[in-house]
Amino acid sequence: MGTTSHLQVKDVMGQAVITLQRNDKLSVADDLMKQKHIRHIPVLDENGKLCGIVTQRDLFHGALLKALGYGSHLKQKMLESLLIKEAMTNEVRTTSPESSLAEAARVMLDEKIGCLPVVNEDKLVGLLTEADFLKLAV
Repeated sequence: MGTTSHLQVKDVMGQAVITLQRNDKLSVADDLMKQKHIRHIPVLDENGKLCGIVTQRDLFHGALLKALGYGSHLKQKMLESLLIKEAMTNEVRTTSPESSLAEAARVMLDEKIGCLPVVNEDKLVGLLTEADFLKLAV
């Protein structure tokens, strides 16, 4: 891999990326995030192209309902009634496998985002997350 200064995104990105479809229920995202201990899930359109991302932050409103005293049952009903496309972030900043790790880190810090989907020729090939940088440090 070489020294840290020469690392590329492909050297540290996760390649086994869990994805969702735009018309999946938001409850599926919530379940996956809890089961897999992840905070970001790329969303693909009908043609398999990246069209958005759903994050824990997008699910936050459900937790807010619970905190306001509506309980977990109503939260689950709400998550089951919404589709991913209704809560996902549509404008997704991406990177390429050959991008420098330093540049990707700068983008994540500057834009205050926790991950960058890695795209090669319009195909999602990985996901670079804050956790990948932590793994590099240890």
